[in-house]
Amino acid sequence: MKIALYSPYLPKHTGGGEKYLFDCAKILQEEGLDVSIAISSEKALSDLEIAETRKKYENFLNYSLEGINFIASPLFTGASFLKKLLWTAKFDVLYYQTDGSLFFSLAKRNILHIQIPLKLDKSSFLEKMKLANWQIKNTNSEFTKKYIERFWQTKIDFIHQPYVNAEELSSPNNWQDKKEKIILSVGRFFCQLHSKRQDILINFFKDLVALDPQVLKDWRLVLVGKKEDPAFAEKVAGLVGDLKVEIIHDANRLELVKLYQQASIYWHASGFEINEEAEPEKVEHFGISTLEAMAARAVPIVINKGGQKEILGENLSFFLWDDEETCLRKTLDLIKDQIKRENFAELAHQRSLLFSKEKFRDILLTMIGKK
Repeated sequence: MKIALYSPYLPKHTGGGEKYLFDCAKILQEEGLDVSIAISSEKALSDLEIAETRKKYENFLNYSLEGINFIASPLFTGASFLKKLLWTAKFDVLYYQTDGSLFFSLAKRNILHIQIPLKLDKSSFLEKMKLANWQIKNTNSEFTKKYIERFWQTKIDFIHQPYVNAEELSSPNNWQDKKEKIILSVGRFFCQLHSKRQDILINFFKDLVALDPQVLKDWRLVLVGKKEDPAFAEKVAGLVGDLKVEIIHDANRLELVKLYQQASIYWHASGFEINEEAEPEKVEHFGISTLEAMAARAVPIVINKGGQKEILGENLSFFLWDDEETCLRKTLDLIKDQIKRENFAELAHQRSLLFSKEKFRDILLTMIGKK
């Protein structure tokens, strides 16, 4: 079986969506299938381009991409409609992680992965024909499914949530000893769409310290993420002042895992001050970083919007917040009570185990017709 996976965000981005796509590719390759990652280019990729792209994503993912091909695709280039169409005919399965746009494909099986609940009009005859061409449609969360079915007027066949490698992230022996007085937040620095709102988090931390300077004197806020929007990143850096805030833009996967393991509390504020019903694309669509923090036994104190709610589930819903006052109160309560913090850290870890690689693989293989 010959499979191509395509995202218009490659090879520029390194976020949750890219991790999801490579996780799919890796599992399919482990199943012995012929797997290719397609990258938009009107000419063949050079050996250097392939090597650099492979290395970039191996560093990001911390696993080998050996055995996965990197190939050029005319999609999203100036190539003719016919050339693009004939390219898709080479594959048994074309797996497309859409940015909201659609195209026709002649692959035997076409799978559409929708990760952003974009409010787009898909009611025209042409758009309906394109949607019908994608026999299997899936989303990354219940949240995205709800809005895509409403906005696009199409049925979503599967919810394919990202998985978390709990074995990579957890420290089963004496994990409490590795924890430090760190509040962590992970996400790329950008201000458009579902911005991670690192600016808001710094202001929150400033106000948190003001509530009880003595208790907070040894605590620090660590913000980790690529500098996707330099102007926004500069704005965030300008807010730090003399606060104990550390900003890391170039952490590799191993360094990130260590930070997850050291963090005691995890903050997430994507969608702050956004009306979820009116602008669902501006809140967190799933939130893999929250799930990874939970696997590493950091207690999630996160915004009560988007996919964050389904990640925490009922038993951890107490740690969802709608406003700054609630976020700070819940955070300060945990900071003051180490026993409670450790108990909820273990509960968060157990919750993360439900988002397993086995479950992820089963749904993926069902979608491509291997189960």
